[in-house]
Amino acid sequence: MLRALSSYGADDQAQCSCGEIAVGRCLTRLLPEDIYDSGPLCSNGLLLSADVRLDNRDELVAALCLSREWALQAADSAILFAALERWGERAPDRLIGDYAFAFWESSKQRLLLARDPLGERSLYFHRAKGLFGFASMPKGLHALPDVPYAPDLTRLAHRIAQVRASGSRSFYEGIERVEPGHLVIVTREGIVARRHWNPQRRVLRLEKPEEYAEALCEVLDQAVSSRLRGVTDVASQLSGGLDSTSVTAAAARLQAKHGRRVVAFTSAPRADYDGRSPANRFGDESSHAAAVAALYDNIEHVVLRSDGRSPLADLDTNIRLYDKPVLNACNAVWMARIYACTQARGIRVLLSGEVGNATISYNGRALLAEMFASGQLARWIRESTRLTRLGWASWPGVLRQTMGHWLPRELLARIERRHVTSSAAGLRRVPLPKSQLKRFERLRQTADDVPSDSWGFRMQWLRHTDRGDDNMAALAGWGIDRRDPTSDRRLVEFCLAVPTEQYLRDGVPSSLLRRAMRARLPAVVLNEQRKGLQFADWHESLTRESMLVEIDRLSACGPVAERLDIPRLRASVNDWPREGWERPETLHLYRTVLLRSVSAGHFVRRVLEQKR
Repeated sequence: MLRALSSYGADDQAQCSCGEIAVGRCLTRLLPEDIYDSGPLCSNGLLLSADVRLDNRDELVAALCLSREWALQAADSAILFAALERWGERAPDRLIGDYAFAFWESSKQRLLLARDPLGERSLYFHRAKGLFGFASMPKGLHALPDVPYAPDLTRLAHRIAQVRASGSRSFYEGIERVEPGHLVIVTREGIVARRHWNPQRRVLRLEKPEEYAEALCEVLDQAVSSRLRGVTDVASQLSGGLDSTSVTAAAARLQAKHGRRVVAFTSAPRADYDGRSPANRFGDESSHAAAVAALYDNIEHVVLRSDGRSPLADLDTNIRLYDKPVLNACNAVWMARIYACTQARGIRVLLSGEVGNATISYNGRALLAEMFASGQLARWIRESTRLTRLGWASWPGVLRQTMGHWLPRELLARIERRHVTSSAAGLRRVPLPKSQLKRFERLRQTADDVPSDSWGFRMQWLRHTDRGDDNMAALAGWGIDRRDPTSDRRLVEFCLAVPTEQYLRDGVPSSLLRRAMRARLPAVVLNEQRKGLQFADWHESLTRESMLVEIDRLSACGPVAERLDIPRLRASVNDWPREGWERPETLHLYRTVLLRSVSAGHFVRRVLEQKR
C-alpha cells in the first residue's frame, strides 16, 4: 500500500502496528514542523495516521494545556493526536484546517476516520468479511489482493447524467469514500457514518453595511494568512473573477510585510485568438488579472497562453494522478500548465478561490425568493428593478430566481428554453441509452431540487464540495500543495451568518465582496458583469478525427457501449462544427457532454484492460 501511494508522499514512509491493526503513512514535507513528523503515532493503545494542516495550532495547544516549548517541535499530527486522545470523536468539532485521519482506540476496539468539512484531503475505505482497509487514494486499497479493481459503472453514469455526488460511493467497486465533513466509526459490530460539521444557523447583526465589509476583509486575511504558513514566495491561480483576485490581493498585502512575492498565473487563449465568447462570458481574462497585478509591486504576473495541447492527450496521465475519471478534461489542461510552471519556479504552494461562489462572492440572488415568500413585495419590486436596470439580470431571469423553486418543472423548462441563454433544460440531455435515461433524469431532478433560501442553497452546495483527489493529484504530479482560503471553516461560517441582503444590495450581486475589495481591486474587476471562460480556444486543439478514434475504442468496449449512447456521440462528432463554438448549445454539447462521456468511457476501458 505504501509503495502504491509513494508518489503522494515522497519524502518519508513509515509503518507500525498495534495488535490487530497496521497503519502506514507517506509524507511530503510542506510545513516547517513536518521535520518533526514521526507518524504514524502510537501510544497507550492509541494509533494515528494523518494527512493534516492545522490552522488553529496555538488555540489547540492552549486548550490542551500543552507547553509552548513542546509545541515548537511538534508536527501537526502530534497536536491532532493529543486532541483525539482528549476529546475522541468530538475532536473534529475543534479543528480548523485541512485533514484526513485514521485513529485507532485499542481499549474500545474502535477506528475513527474523518475528513475536513469541505473535503480538501481525501480518504477511502474498503469493507469485507474479516477485513477493513483505508487509504488516502483508491490505488492504496487496490494494492490489497482482496480489493477488486473494477469501475463502478453506476457511479459513472450518475456523473455523466450530472447527478451530484452524495453518499459514500466512489468510482470503483468495493471502495467507498469518507464524505467531506463526516466521521466514520468502525467497530466489530459495523460501520456508522455521521456528519461532524453542522454549522449553527445564525444571523450576524452589525450596525452598518461598512462593518460587514470590514469584517469580511478581516476573516479573509486570516484565512489567507493561515495558508501562507511555511512559504516564502507563493503562487496563485489568478483569473479575472472576484474570488481569485481577492485571494491574490490579500496574499500580496500579507507577503509584502515580509518582503515576499506572489507569482500569479493566468490561463489565456493564444495571443491572436479572435473567436467569440458565449453571451455573458469573456474568454481572455489576462487584462483583468494584469490590472490587479499592477496595484501590487510584489505580484509577478505570468500569462500562460494556450499551447495547442489537446484535452485527449492526458487522459491516461489523469487517471494515474487523480485515480478517477477527470470529467472536465479542458480544466485539467490549463491547470496542469499552472502546476508545471509553479514547480519550475521552485514554489510549493498554490492559492486558489474555488469555493468563493458559495462564500465570499455569493451573489445573494436567493434574496429575491426570500422577499417574495415573506410578502415583501415592495422590496422585491425595488431590488428586481435595480437588478435589471443595472444590467445584472433580465426580467425572465429574475422571475426564474424568484419562483423557480415553486413552478412546475414543465413550465420552468419552457421559460428557460425561451428566455435563458444557457437553455439549461434543453441542454441537460445526456448520452445514456433510453433504457437508463428516465431513471437518471429522475435522480438528477431530485439532486437539483435545491432549497430556495440562501442558507439551504449554500449548505447544499458546500456539502457537495469534494476536491481532495484534485489536491492529491497536484501533489503527486508536481509536488504542489493547493490551498484554498475560501474553504476556511471560519470564513465559511462567517459568510453563512451574514444576512442575505448584504450580498444582494442596491441591485448589485456579490455586493459584500465588491464593497470589501474597493481599496484592493481595480474597477474593471469590481464592475465586471460577465464570467470568465478559461481555455476559450479549447476546440482548436481537438479534431473530428481524434474524437472518432476515441469513440471507436469506446464502442469496442462492451461495458462502455452498453452504458453510453455511442450512436448519438458518433453523430455529434460527424456533425463537427466549423464555426459557432461560442453558442451555448455547441459549447455544452462538445465541451461538456462529449468530452465528459469520452473521459468517463476512457476510464472504464483502461481499468478493465488493466484488470485483464
